[in-house]
Amino acid sequence: MLQEYDLTQLIQPLCGWFLQNARKLPWRDDPTPYHVWVSEIMLQQTRVEAVKNYYTRFIKALPDISALAQCEEDVYLKLWEGLGYYSRVRNLHAAAVQVMEEYDGRIPDDYGTLLKLKGIGSYTAGAIASLAYEKPEPAVDGNVLRVLARVSADDTDIMNPSFRKETEQRLRALLQYCCERTGSNEKNNGQEAGSFSPRVFNQALMELGALVCVPNGAPNCEICPWKDLCRARKMELTDRIPVRTKKKERRKEEKTILLIRDGDKIALHKRPAKGLLAGLYEFPNKEGHLSESQVISLVRSMGYSPLRIKRLTDSVHIFSHVEWHMIAYSVLVEEEAFATKEQKQRAAMEELVFADAKEQKEHYALPSAFAAYRKDI
Repeated sequence: MLQEYDLTQLIQPLCGWFLQNARKLPWRDDPTPYHVWVSEIMLQQTRVEAVKNYYTRFIKALPDISALAQCEEDVYLKLWEGLGYYSRVRNLHAAAVQVMEEYDGRIPDDYGTLLKLKGIGSYTAGAIASLAYEKPEPAVDGNVLRVLARVSADDTDIMNPSFRKETEQRLRALLQYCCERTGSNEKNNGQEAGSFSPRVFNQALMELGALVCVPNGAPNCEICPWKDLCRARKMELTDRIPVRTKKKERRKEEKTILLIRDGDKIALHKRPAKGLLAGLYEFPNKEGHLSESQVISLVRSMGYSPLRIKRLTDSVHIFSHVEWHMIAYSVLVEEEAFATKEQKQRAAMEELVFADAKEQKEHYALPSAFAAYRKDI
């Protein structure tokens, strides 16, 4: 069990392994509080390889907290386009404004204060405090919970909040003890003999879970720096630990996507300010799978005259809690041709924007849910 396991024996082999095997990542080159913060928000539920280019582009466009705070919504959403979970960047922007207004533009170094910022939970607060400021605070994510459950052969459900709380408490005590013992400070990078660095230790825990004690499939025990210290390995329990509650089955929703064309331009619609994919642009769509005749009637009711309709390839997009099962039609239309006052009012309510491929690419953020149909633009 984790509460009975001596964590101090893990530090030296882990940190030594990390300093020899750490991946070169752009946010590690200059771990300022802003760089750490942006990278950690991007890395939530997103693979490292997918984040690299987004991070570089984002930092180039918005190099500091002031630039982010002043950024317009359409601009930062466009920079985030394709990363998904757009509430992350909205919270990032809101917190940047908060930092400028309440903390004179300086990201706090105190764990408790960091938790007051929009979108920052215990993991991100710990990551900023430890990686940027070398504070003895834990940064406990799924990787950390998994590797510590395995090394201690703890069969507690790692999704249980009490296990996370216990893990954070044990690691915080360990970090504080080691820092007091070695005199760690902001200048100490953990590479000197006998020194200790919260930055190195926390990154090493995450790296071990990402590269060696992996979440899917068998762990790579033979190259693990803890192979002689791991109880789950000795007891042949690595296929059963960690114990994790199964996620609820995603609900399935049927959608009909419309690529409404007027010459070389295609209609876009801005989603509501709240809810899934809030505030992003999308191709007009309706609930359910509509027939060709139903689509023609729908487009006419919007005030447009269909000239030609073509069925496109079906597609499925998976969110964390829902699946979209999509069918799609490309509909070529004439200019607005309102036959009645009601049609004109209906068209105004749709609030469609027509843009060509270049305009869409440069100015309108489309979520990856519609990626299968961007090739049809």
